[in-house]
Amino acid sequence: MTTSLQPVYALAPGANLEAYVHSVNSIPLLTPEQERELAERLFYQQDLEAARQMVLAHLRFVVHIARSYSGYGLSQGDLIQEGNVGLMKAVKRFNPEMGVRLVSFAVHWIKAEIHEFILRNWRIVKVATTKAQRKLFFNLRSQKKKLAWLSNDEVHRVADTLGVEAREVREMESRLTGQDMAFDPAADADDESAYQSPAHYLEDHRYDPARQLEEADWSDSSTASLHEALEGLDDRSRDILQQRWLAEEKATLHDLAAKYNVSAERIRQLEKNAMNKLKGRIEA
Repeated sequence: MTTSLQPVYALAPGANLEAYVHSVNSIPLLTPEQERELAERLFYQQDLEAARQMVLAHLRFVVHIARSYSGYGLSQGDLIQEGNVGLMKAVKRFNPEMGVRLVSFAVHWIKAEIHEFILRNWRIVKVATTKAQRKLFFNLRSQKKKLAWLSNDEVHRVADTLGVEAREVREMESRLTGQDMAFDPAADADDESAYQSPAHYLEDHRYDPARQLEEADWSDSSTASLHEALEGLDDRSRDILQQRWLAEEKATLHDLAAKYNVSAERIRQLEKNAMNKLKGRIEA
């Protein structure tokens, strides 16, 4: 048996978030029997209408979970939207034979999508990329509501609980307390505040004449050293390196093997020996 579900005010939370929340809260919950019937129709018959009804009946749970992430300065509507994506993924993967309710199974998927959204949008620079850093991010964020800087004992307690090094806890704590800064000064910044922007104190050395001259000297010196080292090789070794590395149309091992009437493996050995001699002469 299924239940008829009224249309949602908006498929996704838009400008009128209050109306959306009121609408999803008015959708009846499914009984265990109704949920199993819908889940079996989706799982065994790929019934998309059953999937739609399961999603609609659980939208209120997404709202409840999304509200617990309100302290990140991100739009509540966006958090709900991402949570809805997680809910739909959970419904798609839900197996009615697992013996659990959909809401218990979907919590992981809903939170995973919300976490991804927060990590992508909380700061310009990503603060957490590895699995351990993500665990640290959300655990330390919850503790920061109650604590200032963590004491040494608290750092080690968090590290032991999450199975990470104490230095990783301190590093994540430092990232959490940092703030994004625009590279260029604001359009309305005065002369005094403008010089505090990174654009004024982070120098670009790419076009520094002294550095360009140094790089040109290094290039000339390297080229001269290479030619000198090549002149120190025997004719055959020098020809092999030139044909294999310096010619526009590079020769193969078999081409050179035919030229010198030896095996391709012998050419490879000569090439390797010549490269080692060349490296030794250049580094000397």
